[in-house]
Amino acid sequence: MSERVYVFLDESGNLDFSDRGTRYFVLASVSMKRPFQVNDALDGYKYDCIEYGLEHEGFHCANDNAHVRSKVFDIIGDRLEGVEINSLVVEKSRTASDARDEARFYPEMLGTLLRTVLETPIHAAAKEIVVITDTLPLKRRRHAIRWAVKPTLARMLPSSPRYRVLHHDSRSHYGLQVADYCCWAIFRRHERGDRSYYDHIRPAVRSEWTIA
Repeated sequence: MSERVYVFLDESGNLDFSDRGTRYFVLASVSMKRPFQVNDALDGYKYDCIEYGLEHEGFHCANDNAHVRSKVFDIIGDRLEGVEINSLVVEKSRTASDARDEARFYPEMLGTLLRTVLETPIHAAAKEIVVITDTLPLKRRRHAIRWAVKPTLARMLPSSPRYRVLHHDSRSHYGLQVADYCCWAIFRRHERGDRSYYDHIRPAVRSEWTIA
């Protein structure tokens, strides 16, 4: 079987460009090869949470309580070998007004991040890249964004290595839950100046590209 690299993607912040929105929008990717070292530990901890009385279908950083969040960051931080984290941090107020439409903004930011990711050695050497994103944001615009992603990526990304893009619910992959935690930590560092969670994942952060 050809060697594959899995790239799990998530976003933090919102796509509200008004004064009520977040200052930053962050896209982060977590790249891994099978076997995924973090899966067994997170699966075991999920059942620990259930047995304790929490109704956990999966982990979601913003919704998990402080104890669970700390434990999950410990699990991730102890299993970073072979993991590569890349991120794109957008200061939204600097985005041109004609680039703020969700059906343009999200696919182009996704393409910008993936173009950087695919150039790194572990991706360039792979036979195939399997990109898995959380279910697309903005339910009201999801159809438009989904149809915009494919042609945008085809225009922005190289033809080699071969890649596929899948949109799955975060509960279906621990990799997506790890990406959620990593993206949240990066977002919190920029939005609030809080590095406490970011420092757990810092050893695996390969790039943190800020667009301002």
